Amino acid sequence: MPEVIKNYFFVAKPGIILGNLISAMGGFFLASRGRIDLAVLLWAVTGISLVVASGCVLNNCVDRHMDRMMSRTRDRVLAKGLMSLKAAVLYASLLGVAGTTVLWAATNRLSVAVVLTGLAIYVGVYTLYLKRRCVYGTLIGSLAGAAPPLAGYCAVTNHFDMGAVILLGIFSLWQIPHSYAIAVFRFKDYRAAAIPVLPVKQGVRTARRHIIGFILAFLAAAPLLTFGGYTGNSYLAAAVAVGLSWLYMAWAGFRTSDDRAWGKRLFVFSILSIIVLSVMMSVDFTTPVPPHMLLTYAP
Repeated sequence: MPEVIKNYFFVAKPGIILGNLISAMGGFFLASRGRIDLAVLLWAVTGISLVVASGCVLNNCVDRHMDRMMSRTRDRVLAKGLMSLKAAVLYASLLGVAGTTVLWAATNRLSVAVVLTGLAIYVGVYTLYLKRRCVYGTLIGSLAGAAPPLAGYCAVTNHFDMGAVILLGIFSLWQIPHSYAIAVFRFKDYRAAAIPVLPVKQGVRTARRHIIGFILAFLAAAPLLTFGGYTGNSYLAAAVAVGLSWLYMAWAGFRTSDDRAWGKRLFVFSILSIIVLSVMMSVDFTTPVPPHMLLTYAP
């Protein structure tokens, strides 16, 4: 593809958009319970993807100087100066406005609010401030990772019910060991860029303990969709199998001498695990939860 189009394509981080698209569809299908409105699905995932793309471009804008210090990011579009900052900010703005407009027209205000809150946390709270100053910034940044599936869910229900609360817990808890695994895998990069993430500031051994703790929390949260009546036993079996496998892999880190290889394996498996859960919650739904189980908020 022409170089300019290629730059605009890659500055939006298509891999991250795809991952968020899968989780957003998981939330949408979970809430639909087999009664899928294809038009709403199409517009919802389009709007969510556009807002996620906006956040990714803004992240590249903010991190352009830091990206030049890291081997895995030094070839990014803005890090190499292949696009002006002004053009990137304008592009991000257009993506964000387009995504918000689509969601506003095709879904509901709650879904829009969830997506924009995720964008604000990711760009404004995490990227601009916590990522550079706080060891535990990942804990807050993880909330942004839960926004796409939550928005997909709310696009159908227009309620912030117990299913939404469980989804928020599952995807936020997943995000933390996933992010720590990246920092272990890319330890030298994070140290070179002076990013105060937990493995760099407190050591890989401390990070291992935190990873195990959050995987245990994830393992406790994921089955709640079944216990709450939202999914069936096939999802439950997959959630337990994924969680236990991830936990075993994390525990094996205490016996390895190659932290980088261990971090990479943990990172790759984390991606596989969330794809499996997103697919299983999409296909193994149950009958709708009775109205009395819903929380009261409805915009």
